[in-house]
Amino acid sequence: MARQLSHLREIPLADVPALKFPTLKIQTDEDVEIWQRSRSYQDYAIFLRRLNESVVGRDIPTTSSFPSEAIKRIILLLDALDAWIDEIPAQVSPQRFGNLAFRTWGRRLEEESDALLGSLLPANYAAVIPQVKPYFLTSFGSFGRMDYGTGHETSFALFLLCLTLTRFLRPAPDEERSIVLTVFPRYLRLCWRLQDVYKLEPAGSHGVWGLDDSSFLGYIFGSGQLRDQTQIPVSAVLHPPLPDTNLYFMSIMRIHQVKHGPFHEHSSQLHSIATGVPNWGKVNSGLFKMYEAEVLGKRVVVQHIPLGGLLQWDDVPPPREAPPAPSRVVDTPGATRAPWASPISSQNAPVASWYSTPLPAINQRFTATRAPGPSGRLPPNTPMGPPPAP
Repeated sequence: MARQLSHLREIPLADVPALKFPTLKIQTDEDVEIWQRSRSYQDYAIFLRRLNESVVGRDIPTTSSFPSEAIKRIILLLDALDAWIDEIPAQVSPQRFGNLAFRTWGRRLEEESDALLGSLLPANYAAVIPQVKPYFLTSFGSFGRMDYGTGHETSFALFLLCLTLTRFLRPAPDEERSIVLTVFPRYLRLCWRLQDVYKLEPAGSHGVWGLDDSSFLGYIFGSGQLRDQTQIPVSAVLHPPLPDTNLYFMSIMRIHQVKHGPFHEHSSQLHSIATGVPNWGKVNSGLFKMYEAEVLGKRVVVQHIPLGGLLQWDDVPPPREAPPAPSRVVDTPGATRAPWASPISSQNAPVASWYSTPLPAINQRFTATRAPGPSGRLPPNTPMGPPPAP
């Protein structure tokens, strides 16, 4: 069922030269709250929901077709970056995480970014290049730490948002659909290859307690594709192999490629969603809430995102009649929380709080007392609750 969508504002190209350049603004938790009240945060929320709505009931296309020259140019750009991996092979290195060749790849990106963006954008977009360059450079991982996580994924989404605010990309259903089903899968495959070839470490991974070590938006968009689906149950993700026509399924299959062992051990949140959430609509709405709290609401993630310029840094005052404060999260007796979850913060609540239907599995079935290893799998002999029903 189609839903009413908010309009995404346009920033005229004539106004861009007068804008300040984006810089790192978020240093404290109070800065995170300022950003969450800013115009840029509102723009991003509208953008994601428009993208989500555009793909409801749609599959990833099996053939290459581009509704616009802009989409085609972005795909060609990502293809060029992928080709660099062949030109810059991994070094023979004893390091477990982070091959030094990734820094070489990153230096090339930094050196050629102006030319790359110049070939992507028309000549009249010259003033836009320094505005979007910071997001472009941080979209593929940290070249210093040699890791990749949801903050880098968010940077790429903000890069696409900037291109839409300036109308290089059109906020129309066909183009928004191609952003999700053509551009985003190509971006994910590029990032997965970077992670595999250069052995990138997950940035800020929660391991067994997290939704995914590196990505999040694929789960949102993929559940959006299935939002009105009644023939495919949520539990279908527990029975691989899964078709690559859906971003949620693609993300699940990626986990099976990089992690080993029982799915309910190394991906307990995803397993709990599959066994405890009744339909894809609730999965979709719950993941939006989780993303806003666990990614956009976490200072350690968003402190690396530059703001200002196209993405306004302004403290929008709250409405006069503020909504009621969220209720305190009540612990289930005998439950064990994830180690990174606060017992009183609704933003840090376990996965059950993001859905109207409780998910007892995350608290009662997985009472691990030892930390997961680097692979995300729990160490041997870790005390566990009773295994989930097949």
